Amino acid sequence: MNSPWAVILGASSGFGAAVAIQLARNGMHILGVHLDHSSTLPSAEQVQAQIRALGRQAIFFNTNAADTDARSEVIAWAISEGISVRVLLHSLAFGSLKPLAGSPDAVTKRELEMTSDVMGHSLVYWAQDLVSSGLMGRHGRIFAMTSEGAGYALPQYGPVCAAKAILEAHVRQLALELAPRDITVNAIRPGVTLTPALGKIPGNNQMVRLAIARHPVGRLTTPCEVAKCVAVLCHEDTYWMTGNTIRIDGGESSVGTEFFLVPSSEADA
Repeated sequence: MNSPWAVILGASSGFGAAVAIQLARNGMHILGVHLDHSSTLPSAEQVQAQIRALGRQAIFFNTNAADTDARSEVIAWAISEGISVRVLLHSLAFGSLKPLAGSPDAVTKRELEMTSDVMGHSLVYWAQDLVSSGLMGRHGRIFAMTSEGAGYALPQYGPVCAAKAILEAHVRQLALELAPRDITVNAIRPGVTLTPALGKIPGNNQMVRLAIARHPVGRLTTPCEVAKCVAVLCHEDTYWMTGNTIRIDGGESSVGTEFFLVPSSEADA
């Protein structure tokens, strides 16, 4: 177990799975945490198989990463094995997609707090445990997956918008506090990407069409492209990059949406 480990929260699909496989390709063992039922469990098993095929260890816990006892179980295993954690990736996409107000289906207090806890605050708790236990030391890299929703209002996306804003605020604060330990903390903001999480967002088809229309290359970002960039950011020479929200979108966010929201005759003018 001399090779470093990466802890991937949300390791069974989407960005978490892609980053796990890429980091394994780059020489890291993977400690994955995911929450899957029988219908989606094969995806987690496939990710583990790909990691092991690369000659790396894949230890996965099928549990709720936002649960205190579950987190303690994972941390206890890591301590007992004496592993060295080089990377933490927070890629949890579980929350309520509901209006905040003005609707009989408005989000409840419990749902709002759960969304903020899972997609925002849990980053802090994992960072606390990994650092205080000594599992992550100098040259550690912490990444949190965010989205454009952190800075925009989108229909029925309010609880997640708030959680992502919380997440980015935590990234900045953790970067400040962990800098003396030579641990960097950055948020990753990918372009619109086809993941299981995207499929749950109301109006996702329109989001996909708009993203393709405004993208300089004319297509969506892929999880593998994001994973390759994250792997590069894990290099020890990136120690001076911290506290950022880094866009990995092929230039998608550099093109304003306003052009595509007006009639074509006006846009052509």
